[in-house]
Amino acid sequence: MQSELLRDDQLRSPEDRLRPDRLRSDCPVLLSQRLVLRAPHTEDIDALAHLANNAAIATMVSRMPHPYTATDAADFVRRTNIGEIGKCVYAITKAENGEFLGCCALEPHQHDEALELGYWLGQPYWNKGYGTEAAHALIDMAFRTREIDHIDARCRVTNIASRRVIQKCGFQFQGSGMVGNLAMGGMVPVEWYRLDRKTWMSLKSWGEMR
Repeated sequence: MQSELLRDDQLRSPEDRLRPDRLRSDCPVLLSQRLVLRAPHTEDIDALAHLANNAAIATMVSRMPHPYTATDAADFVRRTNIGEIGKCVYAITKAENGEFLGCCALEPHQHDEALELGYWLGQPYWNKGYGTEAAHALIDMAFRTREIDHIDARCRVTNIASRRVIQKCGFQFQGSGMVGNLAMGGMVPVEWYRLDRKTWMSLKSWGEMR
């Protein structure tokens, strides 16, 4: 399954649900079979706060506070819309009705030109293939539009579901390490994976990996 990069004029609707005006040109709206990935906006705040206020999610990602409040959600939306060059943060939404499911992002490394993939989904949407579908869309966009050699991804060693998404996308294990976890207030062990451009090109038919 291949994702599509959409022009702004393809996305306007009476409800303006996709809000293409909120995305920078380097972070295009992405459409996959079941999902639309677009910039977070203020209408997402309530759903974002509700889904993110879950220790089972916060303890698996690096920078999510717990408890997670509406104030945290509003600040997140504000910061993502200001943006920074090279970083793309997306709301994961259902294509059929705009329902907010979670977030995903591509973030530049501090020390090289590579990108790191991150994602989370609200617990009601686990084990439905949405994480893999969103990751495929981001990966395709990154390799098609940017001069990068590889994308990295990390997951906690205890996060079996995230590891499965990473492996379905063709990432290869590189090593282990420790990273900070805001919700837990300390360091946690993680596994580090990498997908290079050559491997991605050989796996463009994502449907065969689902």
